[in-house]
Amino acid sequence: MAGPLSGIRVLDLSRVLAGPWAGQVLADLGADVIKVERKGVGDDTRGWGPPYLKDEAGADSRESGYYLSANRGKRSIELDFNDPADIAIIKTLAGRSDVLLENFKVGTLERYGLGYQELSALNPALIYCSITGFGLTGPRKSQIAYDFMIQAMSGLMSVTGESNDRGGGPQKVGVPIVDIMTGMYASIAVLGALVGRAGSGKGEHIDVGMLDVSVAMLANQAMNYLVSGDKPVRRGNRHPNIQPQDVFPVADGHIVLAVGNDEQFRRFAEALGQPELATDERYATNSARVLNLDTLHPLISKKLLENSLDDWLRRFEEHAIPCGPINDIERVFNEEQVIHRGMLMRLSDAQGRTVPQIVSPMKFANQSLSFTRVPPRLGEHTAEILAEIESEKV
Repeated sequence: MAGPLSGIRVLDLSRVLAGPWAGQVLADLGADVIKVERKGVGDDTRGWGPPYLKDEAGADSRESGYYLSANRGKRSIELDFNDPADIAIIKTLAGRSDVLLENFKVGTLERYGLGYQELSALNPALIYCSITGFGLTGPRKSQIAYDFMIQAMSGLMSVTGESNDRGGGPQKVGVPIVDIMTGMYASIAVLGALVGRAGSGKGEHIDVGMLDVSVAMLANQAMNYLVSGDKPVRRGNRHPNIQPQDVFPVADGHIVLAVGNDEQFRRFAEALGQPELATDERYATNSARVLNLDTLHPLISKKLLENSLDDWLRRFEEHAIPCGPINDIERVFNEEQVIHRGMLMRLSDAQGRTVPQIVSPMKFANQSLSFTRVPPRLGEHTAEILAEIESEKV
């Protein structure tokens, strides 16, 4: 069964992560995504290793783990942006595509005649999505940006990491979260533009900036500041608004607790063997627990040290308390729920290599997503796509 975006063609001129992530989301949904790569070089991330996928002989291939994380479902064509004939091919593809993704520095594609104005004149229905570090306008629009620096500039790192009183400092998130979320916002914007085009018949120019995205991601932390005037600070694993939510030591490791409301806290106190905590005015309500965390936290910590992780997991599960172990990545893929949901697939490419893929979490009842096309080798589909152009079947 075809995916919900079957029949939609996406011309992906992007590289590294934010743009390719958006392209992969659209490919997962059934779009035909054509990845345009620099001849002989390809996407920068192809070389961002080790590790690399092994070839048939067990040697490193040209596809890094990083590249393989964001390019599933696409076809790759190698083109030279300095060759007028190849620029003409890109224009032809743009004229026959529904969506174009790009994350070049502001003004770069205009120099090649591939800017929005030029391509929308060729294809008025084209949805042209520009992904940049700082957006298409403003004093920083021409500056280069990377996920790490945007996490810092946006304030995300100011609320990520252990608190100063525990000897901590600012930390970035353990995955390139701004790139990933920028890709997600871009794909959502493209979907919105496709719906809008269905009514108007007109294309769109979408402007998605990484700094904008990261500011939007501040969510409750930003609103806490805006309504109170108090700057949020790093709290480590402690939630700023809901308690108890933290990492706690147990007899043989650590446990994560996420007690979300007063009824859960009542059950938690009972499971802990200290039901009186739920009637203590210092802890009976969430607001009180947040204000009195300095006394509540040590009480909980001392009690949890009395038993093992498995003991507490069993006991809290019996009382319907949200909790969990801190899995390493290996344990994640051995987690029975992850296995049941089919999040890991092992696909085979044309050379018979096995390519692991963490597949889309989107699941549809009436339209199935298929994951059969592995991240392409550089230029793997060049001849195929050129033949389609020649035969006017694109």
